[in-house]
Amino acid sequence: MTTNVLILCTHNSARSVLAEGMLNHLAAKLGKDVHAYSAGSAPSGRVNPLALEALAKAGVDTTGCRSKSWDEFASPDSPRMRIVITVCDSAARETCPYWPGSPVKVHWGYPDPSDAMGADEGKRAAFELTRQAIGYRMLQLLQLPLSTMDDVSLQKALVDLHRS
Repeated sequence: MTTNVLILCTHNSARSVLAEGMLNHLAAKLGKDVHAYSAGSAPSGRVNPLALEALAKAGVDTTGCRSKSWDEFASPDSPRMRIVITVCDSAARETCPYWPGSPVKVHWGYPDPSDAMGADEGKRAAFELTRQAIGYRMLQLLQLPLSTMDDVSLQKALVDLHRS
């Protein structure tokens, strides 16, 4: 049975898109039955081009990447999410969206690479570093025995991944 993962951020334009792309890419590469989605509580309506560029340079297919509302995943006919991950940076006082219901929830905050200082090269470097950090965490998630873990064990494992 597919493990569906929803990655939330406020605008769904950078970090959550990077996470969705990396998790789907790595899951396919490793033959894992995991599918990632991303959404925002207040979507910007556009994906940051530097996020798409960072994914493409890493060999990730960006076809279909778009900024979308979490409302798309709240209807009864939407895929049932097992895991919901928020990636906003609460240290920067960003308001993180909250997903109601019973999926396992975890917060893995990352600074917004869109806020990086400097010219285009500095911003590109920030997006690439964020992509790498998120990719590493998604790789760790994929090493978990998701299909056999109960929700309590999964919650603890996801929190522990954030601490590692």
